[in-house]
Order: sequence, then C-alpha cells, then structure tokens
Amino acid sequence: MVDLAILGHLESAKYIGAIALGGLIFNFIYAFFSFLRMGTSGFTSQAYGENNPTEMILMFGRSMFFAIIGGILIILLQYPIDLLSFNLISGSNDVETLAREYYYIRIYAAPASLGIMALSGWFIGMQNAKIPMIIAILINIINIGANLLFVYGFGMRSAGVAWGTLIAQYVGLIVGIILFWRYYRSYFSHWENQLFFNMAKLKRFFQVNTDIIIRTLSLIFVFAFFTVESAKINDTILAVNTVLLQYLLVFSYLTDGFAHAAEALVGKYIGAKDSARLKKVIRYLFLWGLGISIPFTLTYVFAGDYLLYILTDNSEVIAAAAPYLFWIGIVPILTFAAFIWDGVYIGATASKAMRNALLISTLVIFLPSYYLLKNHLANHGLWLAIMLFMISRGILLTLYSRKHIFNL
Repeated sequence: MVDLAILGHLESAKYIGAIALGGLIFNFIYAFFSFLRMGTSGFTSQAYGENNPTEMILMFGRSMFFAIIGGILIILLQYPIDLLSFNLISGSNDVETLAREYYYIRIYAAPASLGIMALSGWFIGMQNAKIPMIIAILINIINIGANLLFVYGFGMRSAGVAWGTLIAQYVGLIVGIILFWRYYRSYFSHWENQLFFNMAKLKRFFQVNTDIIIRTLSLIFVFAFFTVESAKINDTILAVNTVLLQYLLVFSYLTDGFAHAAEALVGKYIGAKDSARLKKVIRYLFLWGLGISIPFTLTYVFAGDYLLYILTDNSEVIAAAAPYLFWIGIVPILTFAAFIWDGVYIGATASKAMRNALLISTLVIFLPSYYLLKNHLANHGLWLAIMLFMISRGILLTLYSRKHIFNL
C-alpha cells in the first residue's frame, strides 16, 4: 500500500499499473513458498501443544533451510521467470517497461522475503505474535522512509519503491534472526541431527505443504486474473481496481491477526488434544471476526470515497472509481468467515479440505460466473465474481469443518 500510495500521487496512472503487474509476479513466486509461513506455524503450534521442543527447533531449521534454497533459486531463475510472467500478463508498453524495472530490482529481496516468512510462521507457532509484529512494523517504517527518499528525493519512480522494498526486507530478516537468537537459542540443546531429515516427518511436511501451495496458487490466480482482466480494459480501470483492491487487502490483513491467532491456538489445542478449548477458541474467533467486520463495513460505505484520496490524487482514477465503491462496502461482512477459517485449517494442518475449497471456489464459482457476467456487467461483473468467490470459500470451509476440524 505504501508503494501504491506514493506512486499514486505521481503524474500518471501508469505507475499504479506498474506496481500492480510487478507485484502480481511476486505474489505468484511467493505463493510457491507459502508453506514457509502457513505450514510452519501449523506444525510448530502442534509441537508446542505436545510440549515437544525437539520438533519445535527442527521445524525452525527445516523452514529456514528451504527458505535459503528457495531464495537462491528465485534469483538464479529470474530471467526464465521474466519471460514466462510477461508473456502471461499484459499491460500497455509503458506499464510493462516500468513493471519490468521494478521486478529486476525487487527479485534480489527473495532470500530475505522467504526467510521472514519462515521466521514469522515459526514465531506464531510458538505462540509469539509480538516478534512478527515488531518485524512487520520495522519493515514498513524503513520501506516508507526509503520510498520517500528514492521516489521524491532521487526521482526514481517505480525503481525507487523496489529499492525501498529490498532494503526493508533484509533489515527485517536480520532483526528477526537477532530476536530469535536472543530468545530461543536455548532450543538448540534439543536439536537432533538424525531427525532433521526424518522421512516420515518430511513426507507429512510436504504433503500438507503441497496442498497449501495449490490452495495459495488458486487464491493468487484469482487475484492475478482480476488484475489481468482489469489491464485488458484500459490503464485507468487497472489503476481503479488496484486501488480499490487495497480496501479488501486492508481488511484481510487486519482479520489475519485473528487468523494467525487461530493458527497458533488451534494447533496448540489439537496438539494437546483439548477439544473443549478448541471449540471455544473457534467460537471466539468468529465473534471477533464478525465484530470487526461491522465497523469496517460502515467505514467503507460512508467514507470509502474519502479513503481514495489517501492512495491517489489522480482525478481520472478517483472519478472512474466512484461506480465501484459499492463492492468495497460489502467486502468485510462477506469475507471475514473465509479469512478466519483459513487460520483454523492451517493450525489444524487440515490442508486437503482447504485446498479443495479453494479449487471449487475458483473453478466452479469464480471463473464461470465471470465469463457469464462480463459481457453484461463489464467491470462490475469482475467484482461480482470475486465476491461470489469469497462467499463460496466461507461456505465450503464451514461445511467441511465438522469432518476436518471438530472430529480431530
């Protein structure tokens, strides 16, 4: 959002489009490694509930190992990724040029970004949300400062926000490792080399994480499709939808606080085999989810147009966004259940059901509804399709919960 808000106040909507397309590539890249956060938190929280310090520290080691390997691979494969990505996504020539400039700088942040994902998942699994909070706040403060310096101080535009992201990510990783070493290095006394590559553990690890990757790729595909279809209309609609999508992301990230709590607590109670507290915490999570969705709905309905000016002062984009503010108003109340259930299923490592819910919502609900609606409703059809997708996720995960959550 910082990247978008800074570029959104420049002279052209093409900068917003560049961030949309460039960010889309990284969303896909990191979707392949989403298990570094989600899988790690689920397995670690269950080990925590079992009071198994050996498995806790081994999960840290495995996650960081795959983060390092993954980060190096991404950098080595940056040119093939470029060729594939820019053949699949499209925008105007100006937008693609700026997006490619952004991509070739930010790609070098991959090891740090994956390392932060692994660290955050492990800390959450250890019932410690404070350290990920510190890391996230620090990253954003540095990102804001660096963006302002590079964009307005040095006139670097999209390249400037890429450099800001890269610097902030590496600082966040270094601080995360320092905090881990300060508070958790004693766990290395429980390390057992022969268990690090335990085949049974690794098989379960990759089975769950394969489901998480498919689930996350499905989710990213929907938002990528949304962005690509927006770009096909014109640069202004691409900018409009990118700006409005931030409303959904703001709410989803806030709700993710409760989803992360679900990962930690659900995993802990499943590990401890405490079904009474498991049911209680899920009930409280949904009460909180509903509770925060109501004020967000009211804010978006009555003040949504004013929030546009935070992200952009481009008069053309603001005027073009007005007809679509309705969709943003209903986002919180329609989507909170899906976000909360995600955290519950991750904590339970019930990855297969989560994967199936996303595939059905994508292939049976989202895509058919969009193609049926687009000729009649144009961009409104795109927004309606994504709303139906979010509703479907919540309903399916609720239906699956009796078998996959409450029977554990």
